[in-house]
Amino acid sequence: MTSKVICIVLGGGQGSRLYPLTATRSKPAVPIAGKYRLVDIPISNCLHSGINRIYVLTQFNSASLNKHIKNTYHFSSFSEAFVDILAAEQTPTSGAWFQGTADAVRQSLHHLSVHEFDYVLILSGDQLYQMDFEAMIDQHVKTNAEISIATIPVHVNDVPGFGILKTDSENNITDFVEKPKTDFDKLVSDVSDEMKAQGRIYLASMGIYIFNRKLLYSLLQGNERTDFGKEIIPQSIHDHKVVSYQYEGYWTDIGTISSFFDANLGLTDEIPQFNLFDKNYIFTRARMLPPSKISGTHLEKTIVSDGCIVNASHVYRSIIGIRTRIGFDTTIENCYIMGSDNYQTLEQMQESQETGTPIMGIGDRCCIKNAIIDKNTYIGDDVRINCGARLEDGDFPTHTVKDGLVVIKKRAVIPNGTVI
Repeated sequence: MTSKVICIVLGGGQGSRLYPLTATRSKPAVPIAGKYRLVDIPISNCLHSGINRIYVLTQFNSASLNKHIKNTYHFSSFSEAFVDILAAEQTPTSGAWFQGTADAVRQSLHHLSVHEFDYVLILSGDQLYQMDFEAMIDQHVKTNAEISIATIPVHVNDVPGFGILKTDSENNITDFVEKPKTDFDKLVSDVSDEMKAQGRIYLASMGIYIFNRKLLYSLLQGNERTDFGKEIIPQSIHDHKVVSYQYEGYWTDIGTISSFFDANLGLTDEIPQFNLFDKNYIFTRARMLPPSKISGTHLEKTIVSDGCIVNASHVYRSIIGIRTRIGFDTTIENCYIMGSDNYQTLEQMQESQETGTPIMGIGDRCCIKNAIIDKNTYIGDDVRINCGARLEDGDFPTHTVKDGLVVIKKRAVIPNGTVI
């Protein structure tokens, strides 16, 4: 059935809650796990599920994402497979930006119409999970559903943060409440015994939808409804067959700096909930980088990407991204260091040393804790970042503090001896 499916990955809006990581890039282009981009997750899930016709919808800071897609997803000229960017555009019928998830798909329908398909799979570009969409599509077809929504059981404490769905004994969705604040008892659904034992008895929408082609066009054309979760789905429940596809694996919505930080550092756990070392590996850009070189460093619960030069004394529960350079006697704890897009030449490094300016990477004798270091940063010697009392939130020229986490901005220069 996957040959009858076309996929749309929603790139999201400005991604203000992920600022400053989204200051110069869209949410799907944000680097994760040291070597991937967020958009690689839904695309990899699709490709492993046999779905290989994929559109990625963007409108903010899309240059970085365009470059990544162009350099990563190549298919045979004898194949119909593609991963293409659809950026918001002015047309004779629409001169506005995407106004919401549904409006973004509406404005892109004319691009889909040139293909043959029966079902449209709609995904978010800022979630971390591994799912077999083929199983969801099979259920959609077997139950004669018109809309299928992937749902995940959540605890009562999580209910106010999600769109909650109520199902009957046959998994038909009978009610939908966006971020409910009261009357939780009315929204309890039937879940597995394992989920009941964990107190996860409410079904939250994962923002993953399957629509029958004819119905999707009918729901989007001739009206001004702009959002799936707030308008399209609630208004369709009583007029169409809307079915829940329960998913009980690992899934997290990466919408804030703290959730992004936790999701990344969770990959360093002994048995991480999101398994990078799986046969269904994540596709990403193939880089011809040298192996990493590590000298005199005690590494503990740390992921080290390709092309790194690490001379630190101690690195604990951290992710070291591609081409990262860390100097001598430096301590790194609970950090995500994204790395660099290129290496400095020996001549450039020599010039920096002569002028007393930092070279790309992290210098000697630094202490960095609970931080995200964006790409292409220059952190000098004897720098201390978040090594004392918890910092108050704020935005500064070289960094931002959110929820006690320090985010060093892309291309920031932190002089020798700086204390943050």
